[in-house]
Order: sequence, then structure tokens, then C-alpha cells
Amino acid sequence: MPLALQNISLKHLGTEIQNRMYNIRGNRQAQGTGHGPPGEDSPLIMEPQREGQPLAPSPSTPAWKDPVDSPKTTPKSSLTANLIQKAKRQNNTFPLFAEGLTRNRTAQEKVLALEQQVLMLNKELKSQKELVRILHKALEAAQQEKRASSAYLAAAEDKDRLELVRHKVRQIAELHRRVEALEQERESLAHMANLREQQVQELQRHVQLLMDKNEAKQQVICKLSEKVTQDFMHPPSQPTVPLDAGDRDFLSQQEKMEHLKDDIEAYRTQNHFLNSEIHQVTKIWRKVAEKERALLMKCAYLQAKSCQADSKHLAGLRRLQEAMGSKASECSELLKHLIQEALQWEASDASGDSVELSPISEYDEYGFLTVPNYEVEDLKLLAKIQALEVHSHHLLAHEAVEQPLRERWAALGDLAPSVELKQLLRAGVPQEHRPRVWRWLVHLRIQHLQAPGRYQELLSRGQACEHPAAHQIELDLNRTFPNNKHFTCPTSSFPDKLRRVLLAFSWQNPAIGYCQGLNRLAAIALLVLDEEESAFWCLVAIVETIMPADYYSKTLMSSQVDQWVLRDLLSEKLPKLMAHLGQHRVDLSFITFNWFLVVFADSLISNILLRVWDAFLYEGIKVLFRYALAIFKYNEEEILRLQDGLEIYQYLRFFTKTICNSQKLVNIAFNDMNPFPMKQLRQLRAAHRERLEAELQELEQLKAEYLETQASQSPAVPNGCTSEDEAEGEA
Repeated sequence: MPLALQNISLKHLGTEIQNRMYNIRGNRQAQGTGHGPPGEDSPLIMEPQREGQPLAPSPSTPAWKDPVDSPKTTPKSSLTANLIQKAKRQNNTFPLFAEGLTRNRTAQEKVLALEQQVLMLNKELKSQKELVRILHKALEAAQQEKRASSAYLAAAEDKDRLELVRHKVRQIAELHRRVEALEQERESLAHMANLREQQVQELQRHVQLLMDKNEAKQQVICKLSEKVTQDFMHPPSQPTVPLDAGDRDFLSQQEKMEHLKDDIEAYRTQNHFLNSEIHQVTKIWRKVAEKERALLMKCAYLQAKSCQADSKHLAGLRRLQEAMGSKASECSELLKHLIQEALQWEASDASGDSVELSPISEYDEYGFLTVPNYEVEDLKLLAKIQALEVHSHHLLAHEAVEQPLRERWAALGDLAPSVELKQLLRAGVPQEHRPRVWRWLVHLRIQHLQAPGRYQELLSRGQACEHPAAHQIELDLNRTFPNNKHFTCPTSSFPDKLRRVLLAFSWQNPAIGYCQGLNRLAAIALLVLDEEESAFWCLVAIVETIMPADYYSKTLMSSQVDQWVLRDLLSEKLPKLMAHLGQHRVDLSFITFNWFLVVFADSLISNILLRVWDAFLYEGIKVLFRYALAIFKYNEEEILRLQDGLEIYQYLRFFTKTICNSQKLVNIAFNDMNPFPMKQLRQLRAAHRERLEAELQELEQLKAEYLETQASQSPAVPNGCTSEDEAEGEA
């Protein structure tokens, strides 16, 4: 519709509305009353009545003007007179209206005052509650101080009071640490808040920029829309002009867009086809992978069975050799030839076409010989049997046990003391996780002893002054693990690292200095951790925190006590075996003393030894008792078959090397030997320590009496003669 027609229609509509309003008001005045139904009152706006003044129309009331084209007109003077007359009638009709308005306003003021008073009371109540909370805290602090004072006054001795004061000091130090931690956390939160505020400001600027761009785009769109509308409403009447360069570019761009749309559609179709092909190839690959995995498992199973058959074959040859002896020379020569062939034979095809899944290497991952090099022929055969059995157990347990265990360790995340971690350590730590886990376990033990730069300080002290134990350390370096390539190779750096670790420990703990056995403990730590300082702190953790005091002293008091404790536990858990050993007068301490002193370093194969250390570093010396009992339980039947004391001793010298099934040994140690409370160990230790100290005192008394008797019975030397010692001294 054209703009002029719109203005005319709106003008007529306004005139009609004003005429109807005048008609309605005239009808009311003609009736002589100011009342009407709701919504039909006069359009006058009444102001609130003031005191001493009648109600009057509001000055904001609009003055109605005569319409231009209205058929019914009313003079301006008569309209004003009618309004005044109507206001008077309303004032006379409602004499109490002004008074009601005054009362309403007074009530509203009272309500506002009461609301303000309520707000003030609420604020005061909140402050009172905060004061009560502060008083409660003060009361609790006073009660705690009163309890501490009462405990201090009730203490019978100064030692107890001193302990209470120290406990209070520790609590204060702990609170200081908490306050520092909270302050650091507050600073970090404030820093984060500043960063967030900066980010918010940046986002606000970005949003403002986007809004400005959007507004500019809206303006452009509006202009273009207006232009398009004008072009459609008023098409040009001129003849069509030829396209200029800009229009031609626009058309070429549209053609390119159409071509691109066609290309996109073609690529979409091709992509759909390729996705279906990839899906089919993936399904085929998964089937092939599953088949390959099944074949590998089958190959591992067959290879394990082959190793078991070979070990049984060698064991049969060994038993046949023992049974035959030297009865028949020809048979013994043939048997000897078969044994030599079995020792030299390797599980590989002569043509080299067969692929072996997991061959038996000469050394394991930590450098230990998988087949120990024994000089005795029978022990060589036994070592070969042991290597085959270990290999077969490893193959059978790889998929069923080791792979799920690796997945559990990979999903563990950060280390923290827990029941799950305890079970995982008992099952064994995978090789790739063992250095990290051992460092964490050692730090858990010696975090109160460890100081930065301590190891370098001890090394510099050793360079300045030679330690008395340096000579003995040098002698033991060549005796450390002769079956490990890292300590036997001339170019290896491990002997030098071991020397520095042992010298540093000798300066760290002068009460012990150096004791035989410490070299093997430090060597195991070096092989796993591969760092001198980490191995040093591992040795400190074992000697000073895990093992009891006096375990590596000159008297070896605690070591001897543990042998008595082990004997009692064996009598409780394996009474039949102990009765058999007692019948043949076999003293197990000749075998087990070294187990505890070096934590099985010389006794078990490396695969089982490191599992023992995994649990030992976390749970402590109780693990050694568990594994010692498990070793005897594992070989109980073999020991019971032996009926000669010398034969039993010979078997006990190497029987720990015949243990190949680590899973079976772990199950015996931590399941079959339960319950195994630490309280029982402490009680047995206390009883045997008291008994051993009494025996040592008795021996010292006998020694003193013997020396006194020898001194009193020695003949006097005549004058002019010299004793043999004096003569030797003069010579």
C-alpha cells in the first residue's frame, strides 16, 4: 500500500476512536452519575489528595482536541465546565476517599519501616551466629588445651611429659605445613583466577568484535535487501544492457560452484565405496590377526610341551645314569654319549626353516645365565633340565598370567599404598615398570633420611680418606655374581658403580661399615635401577629401615634370632618335614642363614628372585619368612625321600635352583601359609632374643673363667730366662 494511503486511513481511524470516547463520556454525564462498571471510568488521572485540599484532576490529564472531520463537535469551554462539575460531584459523593488514601500511604510507610527493621534484625542474627561459631571454635581449642594440660600434669615421669611436649610440637609443625600448603593452594587459585579473568576479558573483546562484525554484516544485508526490493518493485524499463566485467565474473564463479558441487558429490560416492572396502578389509584383517594369535598360542603351547618332554628325557637319562653306575661299560658309554648330545642339542631345525617362538637365550634380561655353568657333570644336566622347565612355564603363563598382569600395571597410574598395589606386587612387577616401582618403594622407606647431594658428599669423603673396609670391598667385587655378565665382563661399568655404592654406604653407616652380603644386595639394586644413587638409597632402605637392628652387625644378633623364629614356624607349618630333618640331625640354619642375609640373592633364579624383592620392599621381612616356608613346602616330598643326612645336605645346597614354577611358589607363600600375623613374629623374636642373649652372657662368663684359669696355671719364668714371645720379639 502506498504511504499516502496509509496515512489517510490511520487519520480516519484516530478520528473515529476520539468520537466514540466523547459519546461515551457524554452519556455518563447525561445520566448524572460518576459510577460505572469497571473499565468504563473517566479517563481523568487523579492525583493523591493532600490534607485540606479536595480531589482535583491531574495536570497530566490529556486535553482532548476536536477531531478535524468529526460529525459531533463539543466547545472547549463547555468541556472544561463539565470536567470541573464531574470532579465536584465525585468529591461530594466520596467524602472519605482522601482520608483513605492518606491512611493507605501511612500503612505503606509502616510496612516499609518494618521491612527495613526485619532486614536489620536478620543481619544482626547472622552476625550473632558467626560470633557463636567463633566462640564454639575458641571453646573447642580451650578444651583441647585443657586436655593437653591435664595429660601433661597427669604424666608420672618427665619422660612422658617430654613426649607430650614433643607430640604438641609435631602437631604445631604439621599445622604449619598445612597452613603453608593452603597458602600455596590459595596463591595457585588466585593465579588461576587471574588467568580466568584474563581469558574472560579476551573472550569479551572477541565477542565484542564478533558483534561489531555481525552488526556490519546486518547493515550490509539490510542495504542489499532494500536494493533487491526496489529492483523488484521498480524494474528498469530501459532495454537490457550487456553484462559488464563484474557480472561476468559472478557468472563464472557460479559455474565453478556448480562444478565443485558435482565434484563433491562424486567424491562422496567414492568415499562411501572406499569406506565399504575398508570395512571389508578390516574384518579380514581382524580374522587374520585372531588366527595368527591362536596359532602363536598353539605354537607356544607346543613349544612348552616340547621343553617339558626334553626336560623329562634329560631327567630320565640322569636317573638311569644314577641307577646303572658302572655296571656295564658299554651301556654307560652309550648313556654318556646320549647325555652329551642332549646337552649340546638346541631346539632348532637343522635346515633353519622353522621359526622358534621364544628361544632359550644364554642370558636373561638382567644378565644372569639361564643355564648355569656347573663343573660337575650331573649339575650341568640338572641346569639344562631347570632351564627347559623355566622356559616351558614362561611360555604357558605368558598369555594366561603375564599379559593380564601387564595390562593391570599399565592401567594403575600413580602409585599409592593400597590393597590392590599389595596384590600386584605379590604377583610380580613387569620388567618395564620395575625401576619406577622400586624407586617409589625406596622413597617411601627413606624419605625422612634422604637428603639432596648426600651421595656425592659421601663419595667426596671417600676420595679424601680411605675407608678401613675398602680392602674387603675390593676383594668381594670379584666374587659378586660370577654367573652375571654385567659383573664378569672386563669392559662393564657395573663393578666400578658397585665399589662406589659400597664405599658410600660404609661412610653413611659407620656402625656397620661393610659386611659380607651387602655387595649382593647393592648389586641387585644396580641391575634393576641402573643408577648408583638409587642403588645406594635402596641399600640404605634395606639395612636401616626394613631389616631389624643388629642384622648386619659383628654379632649378627638379629640374624641368629630370625633363624630360631624360622625353626619354630617350620615346626608349626611343616611338622612332618621338621621331624624328618630332626631324625637325621640336619641343622637348617647352615642353609637358611644366607637366605635372609642376602634376601635370596644367591639361591633363587632371577625370575623368582625379583618377585620376592617386589613384595619384600613393600611389606618387609615378613615376606622372607613366607618364601622360606614356601620353598621347603615346594620341595617337601623330595626331601622326605632322602634317608641320609649327608645326602640331605648335598640336596639342600642347590635345591632352590630347581624351583621353576614361580606361580606355584607365590601361591604357596601367600595363600597356603596363612594366617601369618606380624604380631606372632614379634613375640617369637622377643622370646628367642632373650634366650640368645642369656646364652651369649653364659659363654662370655665361661670364656673369662677359662682365661683366668689359664693365667693362674701358667709357670713362672726363672730370672735370666725369657719366654718364647719375648725371644721372638728380640729376634
